[in-house]
Amino acid sequence: MDPTTILAAILAGAIIGFILGMVGGGGSILAVPLLIYVVGVDSTHTAIGTAAVAVALNAAIGLAVHIRGGNVKWSCALVFAAFAVIGAALGAELGKSVDGASLLALFALLMIGVGALTIRERKGGSNPDVRLQRSTAGVLLPKLVPAGFAVGGFSGFFGIGGGFLIVPGLIGATAMPIAAAISSSLLVITAVGTTTALSYALSGYVDWLLVAYLGLGGVLGAAAGKFALTRVSAKGRAMEIGFGALVVAVGSAILISEYVL
Repeated sequence: MDPTTILAAILAGAIIGFILGMVGGGGSILAVPLLIYVVGVDSTHTAIGTAAVAVALNAAIGLAVHIRGGNVKWSCALVFAAFAVIGAALGAELGKSVDGASLLALFALLMIGVGALTIRERKGGSNPDVRLQRSTAGVLLPKLVPAGFAVGGFSGFFGIGGGFLIVPGLIGATAMPIAAAISSSLLVITAVGTTTALSYALSGYVDWLLVAYLGLGGVLGAAAGKFALTRVSAKGRAMEIGFGALVVAVGSAILISEYVL
């Protein structure tokens, strides 16, 4: 691997880690196009498999950073993650059965949809003390279980962390504040990304050397993202809108380059 490719991989990992730490998701949606068009990975399935490993690693790093803030709602996040893992395993198998060109086109359409959703304002819940226990299980489980399974299946199919769905899913199911949902989502992203990565790795669709460089960049990016989250909260919404617009633009560019030019 030449020095230019190594630097590109480290930069890609830093971008993924920063966005995960800053907005609790979204970094993975840029990972696949970064690997294909910047790093130079020539297989869509390998890009998805490698991205899944990198996203899981970067989310785990981000989770370790967020744990210090005490915002992770462990009981709710663990249940959500458990059923997301089941969905991710099924979704990954389905995704591998789709040819690379079709999968890339579907991924580009996904990017446009995700970007549009990101531009919409996310509202937090009003229950900062939410906790899954015997007295609340009857209310929380019927929401957490199907939401986790659905998000996991979607994420596994596309090889993404799914934070853009996990955050609103956690809020909708538990009414936890958005800061808690962002922190808790990193646990789910780690679990889903690991499941998807294992599925693709067993099929030979992971470039492990590339993963190492992506992980190195992710360490720097996650720390920077967490720092930014605590320092620029007033501008956080503007950053989300900017990120959403970027994702829409990249998705549109992929469709144009593949089917128009």
